[in-house]
Amino acid sequence: MFNGKLVSVVFATYKEKGSVREVIEDFFNATPFVDEIVVVNNNAEPGTVEEVQKTKARMVYEKRQGYGYAFQRGMKEARGDYVILCEPDGTYISSDLERFLVYAKSGFEAVLGTRTGQSTPLSGADMNFIRKWANVIEAKTIELLFNTNALSDVGCSYKFFTKEAIRKIAPYWRTRNSLFATELVLLTASQNLRFIEIPITFRKRIGTSTFVSTFRKMARWGLRIYLFIFTFWLRWLFGCVKSNPENFKEENKIV
Repeated sequence: MFNGKLVSVVFATYKEKGSVREVIEDFFNATPFVDEIVVVNNNAEPGTVEEVQKTKARMVYEKRQGYGYAFQRGMKEARGDYVILCEPDGTYISSDLERFLVYAKSGFEAVLGTRTGQSTPLSGADMNFIRKWANVIEAKTIELLFNTNALSDVGCSYKFFTKEAIRKIAPYWRTRNSLFATELVLLTASQNLRFIEIPITFRKRIGTSTFVSTFRKMARWGLRIYLFIFTFWLRWLFGCVKSNPENFKEENKIV
């Protein structure tokens, strides 16, 4: 609990069997503020369930495959007043969590992590020069298009939202795959949430990313993000970004 508010951490897992238990225990042990950890099993690899069951985390299941589906399920299942999104692949550290909460205490509805402000070669992070500056350019594009707060990263999973902020943006969720990380940034800006971006530590992941493992994949993914940003902006500009009642079906209702 922090400042009288319940704190939930949401992890989505697919291929993190080798790291998920260690990360869960780290987040529980490194800070006194985490009240619950919700692990969304998104058709995770064999052995993941057993690893999670060795911890105090609560596991929920999302059979529909996709980063967006998984985190949307986790946010809806989280009981906390404050909800922190993260990935259990070893790239993010628990000691940064308190920094998100400090800004929450200041009244921010959303706090977005950025991986581009650190010295990545020294950290050993899985972000080379091209990937780093692609993120910065894409984020600055959102900043300019929506005339919003300073942004420097569109793909960082480490984010904080109040439960009320989640209720505001949940009706507008449309993306089910990994572009959901960028959609959350776009919705934060377009729905005028009070937000700030803060630098976080980004370490080399355990395992290999399927999206940026080669230059060709990295370039294709970057172009896809750019197209997604401009498509969202045009829809928003012409009033086509509308709430989706399907996101409020009873079985998916946010607690």
